Amino acid sequence: MIVLRLVFLSLLCFSSLPRVLAHGYLASFGVSNGQSYTNYTGNAPAADPNPSVIRQVSDISPVKGVSNPDLNCGLNAQFAQKVADIQAGDLLVFDWRGGDNTNWPHNTGPMLTYMTSCGDSGCTQYNSSLSKWFKIAEIGIVENGTSGNSPVWAQQSVMNGAFTNVTLPSTLAPGNYLIRHEIIALHLATSLNGMEFYPACVQVQVSGNGTGIAADNETVLLPGVGGYSYKETDPGLYDPDVYSSNVYVFPGPPIAAFVSSSSSSSSSSPTSSATPPTSSGSSSTSAGSSAQNVCKLQRRLVTSASNSSSQRRRSAKRALLRPTETHNQRTNLLQGIWTDLLSAFKTLNLGPVFASN
Repeated sequence: MIVLRLVFLSLLCFSSLPRVLAHGYLASFGVSNGQSYTNYTGNAPAADPNPSVIRQVSDISPVKGVSNPDLNCGLNAQFAQKVADIQAGDLLVFDWRGGDNTNWPHNTGPMLTYMTSCGDSGCTQYNSSLSKWFKIAEIGIVENGTSGNSPVWAQQSVMNGAFTNVTLPSTLAPGNYLIRHEIIALHLATSLNGMEFYPACVQVQVSGNGTGIAADNETVLLPGVGGYSYKETDPGLYDPDVYSSNVYVFPGPPIAAFVSSSSSSSSSSPTSSATPPTSSGSSSTSAGSSAQNVCKLQRRLVTSASNSSSQRRRSAKRALLRPTETHNQRTNLLQGIWTDLLSAFKTLNLGPVFASN
């Protein structure tokens, strides 16, 4: 009986590992202006930070709970040292990765893009905890399910190795902004509070001749209370029929009205006009063609010219394992495993297994 108990615990522990490790973060942010492509590399969670435009998070785990302060920009998100110079109408490219620097691990749930103004002082020291966010893009189900198949979400393409593309509204007023790109994983949303939030914030300075700003009634506090703030019972966050229904209601406010007057549109195409960078470092430029749609998905290009990109990925992966961070990472991993084990025990009837002879 003792052997049976040990075998069971071992199997339960190893079955929990994929759930713990199957998280991720925003690894890089790119911008195409129609003539060139600039890439900004982010920092792996808990790694020694390098200057970046992406606010670094402390862990690959999701944000849990609609009232969690980390819903704002991610787990313990830190100010970034740099700011990306972009123009209204540029194509924005988000490269989401799994915790081990492989493809994004989830395929169910929406992707949303918010912005907020940092004011005249810029974004490098801007506290966005009480900011009013407006939405510029959202994408969810891209192929309806049938009697034998679940709906297909745009997030599936990211899991398959695509980038997520969003066109900055051409009508957007110039200024200093945070861009908040968010993946909401709904694979556990059949239970209340099962949803997982993965927000990431990028610091930018926008130039252009637009005048578009969002009205107060189009904004949301993240987290917040009332209005368009996320609520645990929102149909887009708690969805017992997520694997069978072709109807999805996005959480948060509608896309700001001024966005519809720009040249932006929405798409889930797996191809894109933007060319991803192949050089290493915090930023790079390469040739590209015109930017088009709001929420397109672009496959990663793998060519012989991408050696430096592969080297950057290996470096980021090694950064996750630096000796100076090993203790914290192991602690976080063990805490995640323990949480999953407790959840598993609560859902299983273990009486027969652990009953004494």
